[in-house]
Amino acid sequence: MPFIDVTIGLGRSPEQIRSLIHELTEAAHRAIDAPKDNIRVVVREVPETHWAAGDVTIAERRAAR
Repeated sequence: MPFIDVTIGLGRSPEQIRSLIHELTEAAHRAIDAPKDNIRVVVREVPETHWAAGDVTIAERRAAR
């Protein structure tokens, strides 16, 4: 049973999240011929202040632009 765990920054619409779930399910189905009913997808949304690279959060990067 494929389990796809995705972490993204907060701010997508419900429609975008739903589209992502659909596309990931389809990709797993095509790539490894997994039955769609066996594919699990979890999308975790993280606030921009809680995600950092190089000690700089996404929120700080955006504010610096």
